[in-house]
Order: sequence, then C-alpha cells, then structure tokens
Amino acid sequence: MKCILGLVVLVAVSAWAEQEVTEALSASEQIEIVNRGVVHSPDEPYIEDDVAYESEAQRNADPCTSRGCKWPKSADGKVYVHYVISRVFSPREVSIIEHGLKSFHQVSCIRFVKSATQKDYLNIKPLNGCWSYLGRLGNAQDLSLDRSGCVYHHTVQHEVLHALGFHHEQKRSDRDQYIRVVLENVTPG
Repeated sequence: MKCILGLVVLVAVSAWAEQEVTEALSASEQIEIVNRGVVHSPDEPYIEDDVAYESEAQRNADPCTSRGCKWPKSADGKVYVHYVISRVFSPREVSIIEHGLKSFHQVSCIRFVKSATQKDYLNIKPLNGCWSYLGRLGNAQDLSLDRSGCVYHHTVQHEVLHALGFHHEQKRSDRDQYIRVVLENVTPG
C-alpha cells in the first residue's frame, strides 16, 4: 500500500513539475514544440505554423480579406461563438479549454456558448498538433488541441484568436509598412 501511495505521489509531483515547466513557455514556443515533426494526413488541412488553410494555394492569400471571416454580432452587441469539445478530452482538459474560452468574456464582447445547434460552430478536438483556421469558415470548424502539449490556457487562447480572425503580426498584409531592416545588424551566413 505504501508503495502504491508513493507511486501516486511521484506521478502527481512529476505531472505538476512538467506542467510548471511547460506553462513557463510562451504559447508560440509551446505550439512550435508540439507542431515540430507532426506529419498531417492527406485528409487534414494544409497547416503553416499553427494556421490551417483549405489548400496550400490559399496560404498566400489573406482569407479574411478575400471572404470575410468575422463572426456575426448579435442585436445585443455581443458576438456569440458556439462550440463543442470532443469527448476524448479528460475532465481536466475540458476545464482548461473552457477556462480559456471564458477568459474572453471578461475583456471583450465575445461569448462562447457550448452548443452545436447553430450552423457555424467551433469543433474543438485533439487532432495532430495545435492549429486553427483563420476566422469563421462556416459549418463545423475544426480547431485542434493535441492532448500531448496543446491543452494549456495560453495555447487555447492563441488558437481561439486565430478562429476569431486574428493572424500572427509577422503575417499581416501591411507588415512591410512597419518594418525597417538595418542591414548592419544582420549576421552574415
């Protein structure tokens, strides 16, 4: 009995220590680690970094500009985004995901509603890696949170921001208007 209790304590401490180390990483660092080496199957979308595209040809276009990607605003001024969370996630993982979604309620007009009764909704599931499409696509829209490293508060927020239409700053179509390259600071090689 003491041995089993000791193992339980050891596993709990190890999990806690791993969680502390992992949460010390930024969302981008965590996503890069998880997505490194992930091989996507042909039936999955084209993934660049952690943004999903229907095809490789779409990656050079800003899909939000070309098709409009905002989630609609309600008459009460709020944006309701419906979602479902895969039953594959553990209760603890579901809690982390829901906490990440609810964190938007405190600082924005965005409200996440657990329901697949609407035509358009986020389908949060553990596929290969951490990724999301950019903006609202329509219908069931996959958002992947791989259980082996994506189910952290900041990673959930990061991928949800993509689903809301936010791109990485370095990918903005107007980024060159705000960048000045100082060639003497560039290391040769």
